[in-house]
Amino acid sequence: MTVDIRQDEVLTGEAVALDIQPLSFFQRALGCLIDVVASVVLLIVLAVVANWLLGGAFLDAALAPILGITTVVIVLVLVPALVETLTGGSSLGRWAVGGRIVRVDGGAAGFRHAFIRAFIGVLEIWLTAGAVAAIVGAFTPRTQRLGDLVAGTYCERSRAPKLQPRPAELPSTLASWAAVADVGRMPDRLARRVSQFAHQAAYLDPGARARVAAALAAEVTPYVSPLPPVDPETMLRGVVALRRAREGRALALQNERLVTLIAGDPDTTTVRTVRQ
Repeated sequence: MTVDIRQDEVLTGEAVALDIQPLSFFQRALGCLIDVVASVVLLIVLAVVANWLLGGAFLDAALAPILGITTVVIVLVLVPALVETLTGGSSLGRWAVGGRIVRVDGGAAGFRHAFIRAFIGVLEIWLTAGAVAAIVGAFTPRTQRLGDLVAGTYCERSRAPKLQPRPAELPSTLASWAAVADVGRMPDRLARRVSQFAHQAAYLDPGARARVAAALAAEVTPYVSPLPPVDPETMLRGVVALRRAREGRALALQNERLVTLIAGDPDTTTVRTVRQ
């Protein structure tokens, strides 16, 4: 059995499809801008030090061009490559926007990858003022710049979004009601609004909280039978808890069917995990 892998997924050596989110174009641009500013500051500092050395007659003035070229190579190529290697694919800019460089297969990038990216970055970032990097990044699925395409890397999102707190469990006053309750399929938009209210009710003003609960309960009423003899907010929490339990059972049943299907197919070559 063969399963198609989307462009934003990575297939590991164990044939498991991982959904890894690349950093967005604008986040990459912001991180690159921060790195460029840091490099310019480092260049200025080194230029001041070199001027002081030459002015103090510590070095022959004929060595100035050589010193300048060496400084540029160190700041634009060697320093970024070393920083990226030692930090596991990060840099000052990528740390600020929450990204890191990895191989296209999801593995850690090494010095070779970092050196190739930094070397080509002199052309696409510095010599063209970032125009080449922006054009290439805008037309690649993972916002890869030219250096990434050559090195076989891309920038993944290293900071997962904060998970929403789980809504309250089924209120104890609704235990008997839940045993016989029937919650019909609600419109997706209404279901999202009810779920968001259950997550955020504690942060609302008491007056607004009561008004929103009453309005949502009026919209949910046609889909609930029988109606519990409780206040609107308690009813909404009960509805959310029942829907979550029902979806959990459906997901477990889907996983069982998938396992049964795989076990009955000896020619299975690729297994795709079911997202929960």
